Amino acid sequence: MTALVSGTSPATDRGVGPMLRAWRERRRVSQLELALRADSSARHISFVETGRSRPSEEMVLRLAEHLDVPVRERNALLLAAGYAPHYPETPLDDPALGALREGMERLIRGYEPYPALVVDATYRVLAANRGIAMLMDGVAEHLLTPPLNAIRLTLHPDGLAPRIRNLREWRGHLLEQMERQIALHRSRPLRELYDEVAAYPVPESVPGAEPDEPVPYFALPMQIEHEGHVLSFISSISTFNTPMDVTVAELAIETLLPADPATVKYLQALLP
Repeated sequence: MTALVSGTSPATDRGVGPMLRAWRERRRVSQLELALRADSSARHISFVETGRSRPSEEMVLRLAEHLDVPVRERNALLLAAGYAPHYPETPLDDPALGALREGMERLIRGYEPYPALVVDATYRVLAANRGIAMLMDGVAEHLLTPPLNAIRLTLHPDGLAPRIRNLREWRGHLLEQMERQIALHRSRPLRELYDEVAAYPVPESVPGAEPDEPVPYFALPMQIEHEGHVLSFISSISTFNTPMDVTVAELAIETLLPADPATVKYLQALLP
């Protein structure tokens, strides 16, 4: 990052203390437990949270680590304490991330014929394989104009929504997922996206949405029609372990794994 704060600058109006206390309470950790984890004392944690003591840069990072604070928010804590951000935010198209981009693209191609894509913190689609392209058949052109957004593509009435047989359940799952992300990151763009997609109309019923007999899925599937066939997918999301860059920390690779043998057979025949 280029906008750095001097180590002698005052904390922001909000202050690092209240911010740390909010994260501690969100994680349901007592001052004593946090102190034990961070090799400190409950008294010092209390002084930091009330503003009576200014934590060192090392202490801010240590507390953030033990509270499992997202990387972007760790930078915000440092800024509030008067320090420079510790984690860079490298654009994904930067040459320094070339190997990462190539690796992700190779990974999602390796999942074919099963759909897989890479998204950022606001569900912007950064890469997708042929399986995803297959699902986009029939989606309105205005939704396919870059930048594509995975949530908008899924829930928009001109997107996949009319073909999702269990739309109400899948919509509820996606909105709950977004709510958790908003609570964690306090992202204005994500909140705006949530407000947009939550306002999309939901049909009273989807023809043929109720199966003849219950199917014992091990996780909620997305059941979607494609050229007269009903495909069932289980979503799996992967992120990077111990990221040291804000951009990398917010990347997610989502794969749609077949939830039944019929979906496997159909995809293998369609995308050999």
